[in-house]
Amino acid sequence: MTPGGGTRGVARTLGRMPTIERARVEDVPAIVALLADDPLGAGRETPDDLDPYLRAFAVIDADPHQYLAVARRDGRVVGTLQLPLLPGLSRTATTRAQVEGVRVHADERGGGLGTALLRWAEHEAERRGCALLQLTTDATREDAHRFYERLGYEASHVGFKKTLA
Repeated sequence: MTPGGGTRGVARTLGRMPTIERARVEDVPAIVALLADDPLGAGRETPDDLDPYLRAFAVIDADPHQYLAVARRDGRVVGTLQLPLLPGLSRTATTRAQVEGVRVHADERGGGLGTALLRWAEHEAERRGCALLQLTTDATREDAHRFYERLGYEASHVGFKKTLA
């Protein structure tokens, strides 16, 4: 599975978990629904207007340093995450991967899919030569903080955001 093509569409099955594979354009409505299905996403996502998401998907899909993954069970999207690769000069020119937009369908929560998605991201990051896997999560998502810590992530930095336009 290469970000810009390669073995596009090949899935990795994790035990009894759904398959995890590269997202397709027809998955965009389901991904947006997942992004909107939480208290924070409900206030910032607009699932009724897919045009901006479809434009963003085209950019992500064409970029060899991006991987938008979906977890699929019986043909239905039940989870997602984005895995951008960030080549850098710091840390002796370390390439890192950034986990973004992790979402699990409400019907699938508590069944290990979130863990499977993060383990998949870890495997992909290592396979692509990354020495670091990082993520950010909203400061109010305390359950998510505990979940990430159980998976071995450390709260090592303080993050800041600035809204532009």
